[in-house]
Amino acid sequence: MLERCDVVILGAGPYGLSAAAHLKSIKGMGVRTFGRPMSFWAEQMPRGMLLRSAYSASHLSAPDVGLSLSGFETARGRSVNRPVPLEDFIQYGSWFQQRAVPDLDQRKITCIDHAAGEFRILLEDETELRSRRVVIAGGIEFFAHVPPEFSGLPRSFVTHSSLLTEPGTFSKKRVVVVGGGQSALESAALLAESGAEVEVIVRRPSIHFLGWSQRIHKLGPLARVLYAPTDVGPAGISRLVAAPRLYRALLPRPIQNHLRDFCRRPAGAYWLRNRLQQVQLTTGRHVVSASTVGDQLRLKLDDGTERLCDHAVLGTGYRVDVSKYPFLSQEMRASLRKANGFPVLNFGLESSIPGLHFVGAPAAWSFGPLMYFVAGADFTSRTIARSIRNAKRN
Repeated sequence: MLERCDVVILGAGPYGLSAAAHLKSIKGMGVRTFGRPMSFWAEQMPRGMLLRSAYSASHLSAPDVGLSLSGFETARGRSVNRPVPLEDFIQYGSWFQQRAVPDLDQRKITCIDHAAGEFRILLEDETELRSRRVVIAGGIEFFAHVPPEFSGLPRSFVTHSSLLTEPGTFSKKRVVVVGGGQSALESAALLAESGAEVEVIVRRPSIHFLGWSQRIHKLGPLARVLYAPTDVGPAGISRLVAAPRLYRALLPRPIQNHLRDFCRRPAGAYWLRNRLQQVQLTTGRHVVSASTVGDQLRLKLDDGTERLCDHAVLGTGYRVDVSKYPFLSQEMRASLRKANGFPVLNFGLESSIPGLHFVGAPAAWSFGPLMYFVAGADFTSRTIARSIRNAKRN
C-alpha cells in the first residue's frame, strides 16, 4: 500500500532534526524524517575546525529542554570546550537525533513533486510515499560559490572550502586561500598547522576580526541588553536579528537586505588571529584569472602580479538558489516564487507552493540573517510546528 503521512522532512542537520523534534511532539501528527544525521558537518567540514558560533548559539531545539548542549555535557560526563569543536558538535547532533528523532530514515530522497494538493516523494530505492506537507532542510551544500575565474579547473587544483575535509593532505604544499571570511581564514590556519605554505588573498583592504562582542560580553548586564544569546550581528542589532518576526514586520526591504548582508559580511573569529601568524595575508587584491601550468596552478592578480601554487582553496562562501536543489522536480522549481534565489515565505515559513516549507539559509530573505546560523533552528522549528498544528486544527 502507498504510505501517506502528514509531514516529510528532508534533511537531518541542526534545522531538520530540530523541526522533527517539535513536529513529532504534536499529538496525532505523522512525521517522517529523511537524511544522514549531521552529514554536512561530518563529511564536508575540515578536521580540527571550531564553530564560529558561540556556545549559547549552538544548541539544537526541542520541546525537551534536556536536549541542549548542556544536557549533552551532563549525559557524557564532561564539558564541551569553548569555542565548540566540530567533533563535539557532530557527537552532540547524533546524540540529539538518537533521543529526539530515533526513527530517522537514512534513505536519500531523490525527487519531490506536487500535484492534486499533495506531495509525491520518491526515495533512492524507488519507494514512493505521499505527504500533505514537506519541510526542506536541505542545507547549503548545493550553494557553494565558485568564482568564474576558477570554473572548469579540475578538483586536483581547486577545492571549495566546503570540501576541505583533510587539511593534512596539503602538508609541504604551496596553497593559496581565496577569501576573508571564517571559512577561508580557518582553512588557512588549519592548512598552515598541517605543514602547508599558505597565502590568503582578500579582496577587501583589511581583514575583519570579530572581537568587540567578546569584550562587551564581559560587562555583564549591559552585554545581555546589547547582545541576544543567538549572538548574530553587532551590538544592538543582535537583539533585532534575534526576533525574526519583528525584523520582517518592522523593517523596509532595503534595510532588511542591508542588515542581512552586513551581519554575514566576511569576518573571522577573534581566536583566529594568533593562529594566522605563519600565514601570508595579502589584502586589497583579487584573482582575475587562473590556469594550470604543468603540475602547478597560476593565479593572476588585479595588480599584474602572479602566484604559482600547488592548490587553491576557495573560501568564497555560498549563494542561495533553491533552483539548485536537485530533489525538487523541474515543475516545482519553475513555479516556486523566488527573490534572488531565495523562496518567498509567509509567516509559517511556507512557500508559494502550499504545504512546502523551507528552513535554514533559504529562509534568510524572509526572516533575516539568523537563518544562516545554527541559532535560527529554534525559531524556525517552533514557528513551523505552530503553523502546521494550527492548519491541522482548521
